[in-house]
Amino acid sequence: MEQTALRPKPMPGQDPGGGAAPGPTAPRPHAARRRARRLRTALFALFTGSLLVLSGVGLGAVGVTAIGTGRLADLQRQVRLPGGPAGAVRPAPSPHSAPAPRPAPDTASPAPTLGVEAVDAEKAGALVVGVHVPGPGCTAGLVRGDVLLALDRTRIDSAADLARAVARARPGARVTLTVRHRSGGYQQLTAVPGVVT
Repeated sequence: MEQTALRPKPMPGQDPGGGAAPGPTAPRPHAARRRARRLRTALFALFTGSLLVLSGVGLGAVGVTAIGTGRLADLQRQVRLPGGPAGAVRPAPSPHSAPAPRPAPDTASPAPTLGVEAVDAEKAGALVVGVHVPGPGCTAGLVRGDVLLALDRTRIDSAADLARAVARARPGARVTLTVRHRSGGYQQLTAVPGVVT
């Protein structure tokens, strides 16, 4: 049986004969092809990305135009003369004509508001899920996550109780709010319900 000697593979940059290569290594032709392929791939990706962005902008413009056209048609339907011919539309007011009379304001007193959005809490009270800025609740120091337990001497067990208590309050008069914060601490805050205009 014949014995063969295992020959180690030459290190990169070395001559297969065992010595180091005498000079700089010869250029590898496959590396240039790889670089060209990478450049083509990058340019293709850039082109495709640009095309997608521009088509998205175009679709958005078409959507906005379609929505605007639909709203214009709704406005034209609202302006049609009642009892007139099918195509009759009210003439646009001229700039020199007298302005159209405004409807009389509602004589009922406006309802007061705290400027908060609340839902029923897990136990008792109204959980504040939104505070309007600026607003009476924000000025008083209410934050999202607070639970309103009482308004003046009125106990609040639900969001509906809060709405009724605020509706009974006088706009501009101070009210005391009993609040349980998210941290568990209790506090009394002073608020001045306002009027939504």
